[in-house]
Amino acid sequence: MEIVDNKAVLLKLRNPQKVTTVLPNSKDVGGNTVLVKWGVDEALKLKSMDIDIPAPITGKYDWPGKYKPFGHQRTTSAFLTMNRRAFCFNEQGTGKTASAIWASDFLLKQGIINRVLIICPLSIMDSAWRADLFSFAMHRSVDIAYGAPAKRRKILDNNADYVVINYDGVEIVADDIAAGNFDLIIVDEATHYKNVQTRRWKSLRKLLKEDTWLWMMTGTPAAQSPLDAYGIAKLINPTAVPKFFGSFRDQVMYKISRFKWEVRDNATDTVYRVLQPAIRFTKDECLDLPEMVYTKRNVELTPQQKKYYKELKTRMVMQAAGEEVTAVNAAVNMNKLLQISAGAVYTDNGEALEFDIKHRYKVLMEAIQETSSKVLLFVPFKHTIGILSEKLTADGVSNEVIQGDVPVHKRTAIFKAFQEQDSPKVLVIQPAAASHGVTLTAANTVVWWAPTSSLETYAQANARIHRSGQKNKCTVVQLQGSPVEQHVYRLLDNRIDVHTKMIDLYKELLD
Repeated sequence: MEIVDNKAVLLKLRNPQKVTTVLPNSKDVGGNTVLVKWGVDEALKLKSMDIDIPAPITGKYDWPGKYKPFGHQRTTSAFLTMNRRAFCFNEQGTGKTASAIWASDFLLKQGIINRVLIICPLSIMDSAWRADLFSFAMHRSVDIAYGAPAKRRKILDNNADYVVINYDGVEIVADDIAAGNFDLIIVDEATHYKNVQTRRWKSLRKLLKEDTWLWMMTGTPAAQSPLDAYGIAKLINPTAVPKFFGSFRDQVMYKISRFKWEVRDNATDTVYRVLQPAIRFTKDECLDLPEMVYTKRNVELTPQQKKYYKELKTRMVMQAAGEEVTAVNAAVNMNKLLQISAGAVYTDNGEALEFDIKHRYKVLMEAIQETSSKVLLFVPFKHTIGILSEKLTADGVSNEVIQGDVPVHKRTAIFKAFQEQDSPKVLVIQPAAASHGVTLTAANTVVWWAPTSSLETYAQANARIHRSGQKNKCTVVQLQGSPVEQHVYRLLDNRIDVHTKMIDLYKELLD
């Protein structure tokens, strides 16, 4: 095989007619050699005939933007342009957003597609996607479809090259999106489409025509359970999974009691098989990032916390003796134990009971003072976030709060200030509000005030500082003062999702 002037490919074949019949513009030049135009359509047709040629993007694209791509980003972009439906499972912080932008921009440039719809979490519509589009495809028009339905419809009608919208927004204006001639749909954090019974999944499925390009991205596929693979596989490659969810469940799980299922030994192989075609790069494979160190800081519970923790545990033991423990009951009680440890527990009537957090706060301040760089402070419980922000302010530590009710435009401004200005020193964050897509490399320290129960959220949150552009060694500090916190951190550090071991963990705590 030979590339000619970045325009055509010379192929040596046993049966040249096999190609010339399918590609009328190709030319038999004799000697069992065929001259084929080096384009995306031609490459895709050859691929369907089991004839692989280099992706045209590798020689026909100038890779615009603020930074030039790493080798793994070029490979990822090439892979995407050669697959109408595909997964990108590159690990957090490896720059898969930029890879998808370059790939889609190339397809636009070649006239293969006309418009791109990007579906992503609300929190990163502006701060991640619009910012990266400006950095790597500044010659393209971009709109953010957010706000009232009428406003979203108007934005969709503007005919921008790229439109960025959040998951729930798709449901609101699905008909307008369908009429918007989007040839390529990019889904960021694809695990939000794991459940085929949701309106969210069904809305996306309705948008997919036979020739629609679809790229689904996440660094943590099937993070909580092998069952999570079913929904996203059915969108990318529906023939790879059974028609019914129950049949797939039987392939990856086996039932041991009425309410309990265990993962089959070959589940990983099954998940790998159905989540194709896919590409994955880990940080270790592609980036020379500084080391990431995990450290635990033991915190003494106050007498009040110890009292309530003991009382709740006693009640849990009595409850477990009288009835079968379910995952739901276990999760509720475990969450209350974590709340007590963190400094505020919600009572049955919805009121917050606050505890003295002076011991934990002292250890937090030590961690903040130990670094000259900025700090991300992840706090899973909303009530505690306000308390900590006030205490930090009183102690002269500049900080900002990021949680679910902070508007998108304000989040973007806070993230920008954090990255580019001296203040704030600390971001106090509800993990789910900033666990995806955002680069916060101005910090090199993450402090977990208390653990989250989601492995995906934990990994994604830590990755905010461990990304391309980070020049310093990164530290993750885990504050722990109770057995439940110790157990949860142990599972997270071993990359085990807490939800899958909820009942086992619950029983451990009761012993």
